[in-house]
Amino acid sequence: MSAPLLIIAAGGTGGHMFPAQALAEAMLEKGWRVRLSTDARGARYAGGFPDAVEINVVGSATFARGGIFEKLLVPFRIVGGIAAAKWRMLRERPTAVVGFGGYPAIPAMTAAWALRIPRMIHEQNGVLGRVNQLFAKRVDVVACGTWPTELPSGVEGQHTGNPVRAAILDRHAAPYIPPGDYPMSILIMGGSQGARILSDIVPPAIASLPEHLRRNIRVSQQAREEDLQRVIEYYESEMITADVQTFFDDVPQRLSEAQLLIARSGASTVADASVIGRPAIWVPLGTAIRDEQTANARQLVEAGAAIMMPESTFEVAPLREQIEMVLGSEEGAMRMAHAAVSCGVPDATERLVSLVENLAEAGKK
Repeated sequence: MSAPLLIIAAGGTGGHMFPAQALAEAMLEKGWRVRLSTDARGARYAGGFPDAVEINVVGSATFARGGIFEKLLVPFRIVGGIAAAKWRMLRERPTAVVGFGGYPAIPAMTAAWALRIPRMIHEQNGVLGRVNQLFAKRVDVVACGTWPTELPSGVEGQHTGNPVRAAILDRHAAPYIPPGDYPMSILIMGGSQGARILSDIVPPAIASLPEHLRRNIRVSQQAREEDLQRVIEYYESEMITADVQTFFDDVPQRLSEAQLLIARSGASTVADASVIGRPAIWVPLGTAIRDEQTANARQLVEAGAAIMMPESTFEVAPLREQIEMVLGSEEGAMRMAHAAVSCGVPDATERLVSLVENLAEAGKK
């Protein structure tokens, strides 16, 4: 008897692909066969998947990119992708199909729905993405990475959390060194694309801190390529020790050593901060149509683990006050760190695995 087959359907962004990869790795260890169903763009993001995962590139498209002609072709590409996915599933009859969002997930999820194959979606953010919204009432299980997640009426979600990297898990609840009269680290991250507003506001806010705090500050800041040099030069002119880069490949270490995180509240960053357990100032992306980044940070804010500053109030003086409040109180910062850990879900991958195994059992009945 051949091993059960899991089809994972995911779009081409890190937010969709990372939890998909974590599930793929775990299911392979359980003896399952795993196939990733994505489009050509998604395949370029799949380099981190194990070699044992077969990558199946299907036809799909989005109305969000391209000119008029490209948009006219979208329905035809999606329909073609659905037909190909149905044909393949009829031949191989997968045990379960799990979608992680993004337009490339549409063909596999539609085919699984049409063929009544056990199926599930996982939503990383606190608000369903468009594709997951489409399938929320057409799947057996809705797994939620952020809690609570806004769901359509009549749909119940199961809180799994968002899977995090092994390097983050290794630092789960790492001891927190509270702020004091010694070097203190602030980590500033603006998501995969960086964030100009953080480069504009954070450096002068740090520079304006009272001298007894400012002299101890060590900064690690992610900045966009076009902002990099001016941010470096600003910190140098203010004689503040700063490591400014476009990308950090050692975020787990920097985060575990930080006294404070200032960042966009993307789902994966929020998950990292809660699993390790660090005080944070979240600056949700103001242009997000569904305002999902506000939803992502809400649990941590309500738990007393973080401060939320919408872009409309994210200015130098208010930010300085918030930084001073966190770094000026050893007890308060320690409470925030402990509250963050209480919100973390270090076993998110195991929870997802359990749901897939339950789907498989239900499908046998």
